[in-house]
Amino acid sequence: MANVFDAATYILEQCGPMTTMKLQKLIYYSQAWSTVWDDDVIFPEAIEAWQNGPVVRELWQETKGRFRIDAVSKGTSANLTDTQKETIDRVLGFYSNKDAQWLSDLTHMEDPWKMAYAEGQNTEIFPAWLVEYYSSIAPEQ
Repeated sequence: MANVFDAATYILEQCGPMTTMKLQKLIYYSQAWSTVWDDDVIFPEAIEAWQNGPVVRELWQETKGRFRIDAVSKGTSANLTDTQKETIDRVLGFYSNKDAQWLSDLTHMEDPWKMAYAEGQNTEIFPAWLVEYYSSIAPEQ
């Protein structure tokens, strides 16, 4: 199974350098929409509700202290399936032209982050919550 670093590497290969906050949000939306469109997660690492929105702790630890990022040392996009790449591509097609703050603000308006954060900062956002919320707003395929 692919991991969060594989997905992050693919996003950076497709979009180029970006802020670490924006990368975290694109990772989140890739995972969220994968649960709806593919009925599966892209990576097994947990997503947590942090103050600035959803964060995968392992990716945060890898990029800690860096404002902009152009690569992660632990990932390879070759570990992603074609379906996973297609899902990420669709997510990037919609979200990648938005800035990090816009993406963070959007996550704060959506139920998965709000539900987890209401239970306490750094609470896990469960895949079931992603499916429930994003399938209710899913565009026609």
